[in-house]
Amino acid sequence: MFRNGAFSPFLPFLFFIVVLIAPLSLSAAPFALGADVSWLPQMEALGYSFYNDAGVRQDCIQILKDHGINTIRLRVWVNPSNNIYNGHCSKAETVVMAKRAAAMGFRIMIDFHYSDSWADPGQQTKPAAWSSHGISQLITDVYDHTYDVLDSLKSAGIIPEWVQVGNETNDGMLWEDGRASANMGSFASLVTSGCNAVKAVDSSIKVIVHISNGYDNALFRWIFDGLKTNSARYDVIGMSLYPASGNWSTLTGQCLTNMNDMVSRYGKQVMICEVGMAYTAAQACKDMLTDLISKTKSVSGNSGLGVFYWEPECYNWNGYNLGAWNTNGRPTIALDAFLTGTLVSHPLSGSLQTPGFLRIAADPVASALTIYYRVQSAGHVSLSIVDIQGKKTATIMRKSLQPGTYTTTWKTGGFAAGRYYCSMQSTGGRSYEAFCIK
Repeated sequence: MFRNGAFSPFLPFLFFIVVLIAPLSLSAAPFALGADVSWLPQMEALGYSFYNDAGVRQDCIQILKDHGINTIRLRVWVNPSNNIYNGHCSKAETVVMAKRAAAMGFRIMIDFHYSDSWADPGQQTKPAAWSSHGISQLITDVYDHTYDVLDSLKSAGIIPEWVQVGNETNDGMLWEDGRASANMGSFASLVTSGCNAVKAVDSSIKVIVHISNGYDNALFRWIFDGLKTNSARYDVIGMSLYPASGNWSTLTGQCLTNMNDMVSRYGKQVMICEVGMAYTAAQACKDMLTDLISKTKSVSGNSGLGVFYWEPECYNWNGYNLGAWNTNGRPTIALDAFLTGTLVSHPLSGSLQTPGFLRIAADPVASALTIYYRVQSAGHVSLSIVDIQGKKTATIMRKSLQPGTYTTTWKTGGFAAGRYYCSMQSTGGRSYEAFCIK
């Protein structure tokens, strides 16, 4: 979609890691909690900085990971310009960004626009190099471009889990030849050509056809009835949903009805490929995301695959106000919706290579934290809970200890939902470990 006094992470003698306890199905891939961050390299090139909830400057992608995001979505344009807002996203840049995300443990989705810039319900412009091509040549163009980009990713060690063949193709792609309302068969042939190219690179990749307005069942039936009639090949039905703070509960309900209808009518899995809301309505956005994630997980037959926020990292950027970042460079509370457990621990600043450690394991069932810590030198040690403002809200333990490894359990009952930190103070310094109560 196109839209014209902090905690110190430094600890000389303590090494901390996170254990996230969450049940995973052995029969299906984990639910995708995603973010499209295709603008991020350009924001970074202009000097934008990103800060975690404690005000510590960090890699934006690490901040997203610490908020539960497990998948990165990247758009690809054919021959883009160098315009900071409406260009880039070339094959080479996509490979670089995909490698960066994959190295941090993210799953990958690739979104082909089949244009030199934005493709969406209002514009599906042919790339300049394809402008004179008829439908037969365009079918070949789609195959060759799709294969070329994915083969380059594969050569770099990246196999995307999902690939979109087109972006918000409400009325087809590559107008006028591929306009669905003029010739649904041509659009279906373009979809199938893209799918064939994807499968030729790796048959395990799931192919998505992506339509906006996920609440509009009539639109989806028209498009996917047409694709079915013309024997289009694809795996997943993707949706966009951009509700406002005043209508989100209605639209997410309609979206769920539509998702279940797509599963039963066409036998396809479904996914929310884009979602967003005004950053100034952060609490409403969090409530909406929590509801949408829950509804998508509830789709019949476990056929709801995931939810992706579109460009959450944007702040003070090109007039785009549907991100999930405050103007101070910190994420809004909306991102906490992706922390999908009752009690979730996650790192404040990553691992530090030092002799000891502080580790937290979250037990959502018991509403408790198990805190593991190693004392490096004999002396006074204290464990406490502080809120995001740095105010101490509970003292867990305070005593003198000899060198060794210790375990303490703390019950979270009575604490309001929100972000907190377990603080450990010892002769070696201070460490913080972040967790969230939902």
